[in-house]
Parts: sequence; structure tokens; C-alpha cells
Amino acid sequence: MENKRHTFTGGLGFVMAAAGSAVGLGNIWRFPYLAAKFGGGIFLVIYVALVFTFGYSLMIAENAIGRKSGKSCLDAFGALNKNWKFMGILATAIPCIILPYYNVIGGWVIKYFVTYVTGAAQSAAQDGYFDAMLQSPGQLMLFQGIFTLLVVLTLLRGVQKGVEKVCTVLMPVLVVLAVVIAVYSMTLPGAMEGVKYFFVPSMENFSIQSVLAAMGQMFYSLSLAMGIMIAYGSYLPKDSSLDKNVGKIELFDTLIAVLAGLMIIPAVFSFSGGDRTALNQGPGLMFVTLPKVFASMSIPNVIGALFFFLVFAAAITSSISIMETIVASICDHFGITRKKAVLFIGIASFCVSTLPSLGYSVLSWVNIIGFDILDFMDFITNSVLMPICALLTCLFVSVGIGTKAIEDEVLVSGPFGRKKLFRVMIKYIAPVLVAAILVSSVLNSLGIISL
Repeated sequence: MENKRHTFTGGLGFVMAAAGSAVGLGNIWRFPYLAAKFGGGIFLVIYVALVFTFGYSLMIAENAIGRKSGKSCLDAFGALNKNWKFMGILATAIPCIILPYYNVIGGWVIKYFVTYVTGAAQSAAQDGYFDAMLQSPGQLMLFQGIFTLLVVLTLLRGVQKGVEKVCTVLMPVLVVLAVVIAVYSMTLPGAMEGVKYFFVPSMENFSIQSVLAAMGQMFYSLSLAMGIMIAYGSYLPKDSSLDKNVGKIELFDTLIAVLAGLMIIPAVFSFSGGDRTALNQGPGLMFVTLPKVFASMSIPNVIGALFFFLVFAAAITSSISIMETIVASICDHFGITRKKAVLFIGIASFCVSTLPSLGYSVLSWVNIIGFDILDFMDFITNSVLMPICALLTCLFVSVGIGTKAIEDEVLVSGPFGRKKLFRVMIKYIAPVLVAAILVSSVLNSLGIISL
């Protein structure tokens, strides 16, 4: 049956939904530890420069592909050039792999939020608390089930009443909470040294690794090469400016990244006595190091609860966008109702999510080229498929349909202020940068080089 295509109400709904997708766990924990590891202020400068050049160009391209075709990622490429149908399959496969393990991490966040709400801040700070949680399959299933259900219930309400409304409410809440926690963090003893390190660039800290790490972070934090921006672009009305909306998403994403740095870097500096290595914990920073930081504060349960609610807001808006991308593709391609698609994807993603969840207990014996199940799913998407998809998207725009097709679509809804930048980036610079990300990410993940 033919379904009426959903749309956003306008630019604000699109920006909030797209920002909700972009502002995820990568901004909250990944950005601060990368900034600390790769030079603080100099990393921040490189990151911002890349967001407003490289990131802007790819985001414009993906949104324009979606709006021009009026299709989600599975059918959008083929609709514009039938020889590129394979790209739709690749772009749709990425969120299908990401969604299940994102549900798992979303469940961890809910578990920690409940821990702080119930006044158990000191328990969360104990050595072994996180590992004990990973060894409790029943507990993990419960919380990731709750997280998945919340995403499904949102999507069942549709694009405007579900995706758009939830993101429009949660994004401002996320910003307010981030500001509150950042201000509190900066008042801690010794915290200003962390602020100085984060904001003051020093060429002594510059390295090629800093550039590659900033490129990788920018790439993932803007939700590029995941089909999301194509799906959201297809929901955007023709009279809503693509150029202005993408500019607002850039600003929002950068704001949250900076606030995340101010929440975490000063607090950990204060807790560790200025030891930067305390920040180099990867995922463990959020679930192991930060609870210890919160426990040292005067109101640990309040700060911990606020922080993990903020992380929950970031996680669920990202998960909503990931599932919406898959749902849109199924509805467009197969013509089934939205309700059936949402329920099918919700149940399927929960079932698949049991694999990475159990990878820390009953399936801990599973080892894929040195990775446990969740880490392998993260590696194959973030380090391999997403860079490949982004590289092919650049070639699709440059060769498959021509940059003029994208430029004309942007101009439909207003001026294209950075048109020359877009043309140069998408044709010449972005492919080289994406190739560098792909090679460096794979070699780093395999332990051949160290970033």
C-alpha cells in the first residue's frame, strides 16, 4: 500500500531532530577524552575548523540527496542515478548494525541514572561496579529493553509528533543541564587548569595524530555516512533553507562538544590533581572514572543523576534517528505501514542486541579479530563502513550526479553561501580526508599504529 510521506513541520523541527542525532554519546564522552589526549586547545581549534568545512560539505550533500530524491537512504541514490543503487544498501546496513549495540549502551546509561536517583553514588564509584553490571545478563536485558521500548514508542507517534517533538523538548533540556554541570565543574578546586588546557591552543601539542583524531570525531559526531541525514533531508520541506539549517546544526553540535569538554575535563583535572592521563579512558571514562569524580563532590547523587539524564537525552535522540533511518527505508521501499515497520525493527533490534550484551558474560568466549562482539560492531561500522560510505558519497556527488545537482537543490530554498567551499571540498579535499580516516582508523583499531 502507498503511504503518505511524513515531513518535519519546518526548519526548527529539522534542526532539533538532526542535532539530536548528531549530539550523541560521541560528543559527551569521546570528544573530551580525545581533546585531552591530543592537545587540548589545539585539538579544539582543528575540530571546529573541520566541522565548518569538511563536515558542512558532507552534511549539505547528504541532506540535499534526501530532499532532492524524496527518498530515504535505501532508495535515494538509485532514484538519482540507477547505477548507484548499491549505495543505498551500504548506507542502510550501517544503522542496522549500529542500532543494536547502541541499545545496549543506552541500557547502561539508564542503569547508572537509576543508581544515582536511588542515592547509590558511592556504590557506582566502587571498583568493579561496572564490570559487575556487565556480568549480569538479566539486568542488562531489562535496561536495554526499557531503552528500546522508549525509542519504539517515540517512533510510533510519527515524525512530527514523535521524532520532532521529543528532540525539540530534549535538546534544550540537554543544553541547560550541560551548562549547569559545566559551571559546577569549573568551580571545583584546580579545575581552571583543565579549562586553560582545553581552550588555550599550543603548537607544541600539534601533531598529525591530532588532525586525524579530530577528523574522526567530527565525522562520527555529525552523524555522517549513516543514512540519517539523507532520511531527515527527505522530510525537509522545499521552502526550508538547507544552507541555514546545516549551519545551525554545526553550531549546536560544536556547542555541545565544548560544553561536554567543560563538564568533564575540569572535573577530572580537579579529581586527578592535573593528571591528563586520567582522561584517556575511552568508554571507561563515563562509567568508571566519572563516578569516582562524582563521589568526591559534595552532592554526588544530584550531579550524577543530572549527568546521566543528560547522557540519556543524547543517547535516546541519537537512537531515535538511527531507528528512524531504517524505518523510513523499509516504508519507502516495501510500502508497508509505519507501525508495522517500527514494531518489526524494534523487536529485531532488541533480539540482535542480546548478542553484544551477552558478549561480556555468557558469550565472552566470542572473539572476532581481537574484538568482543560490541567492539567489533563498533569497529566495522565506525572504522570501515562509514568512511567507505562517505568516500563513495563524495564520488556519487562528483561523478554520479555532479555537484551542480546538489547546488541547485540547495538554491531552491535560498542562497548557498559556501557553494565554492562545498565544490572544492566534495571534489578534491573530502575524499582525501575520508581516505585518511579510513586507513588510520583501521590501522589504529588493529593495533598497527597508535592514535
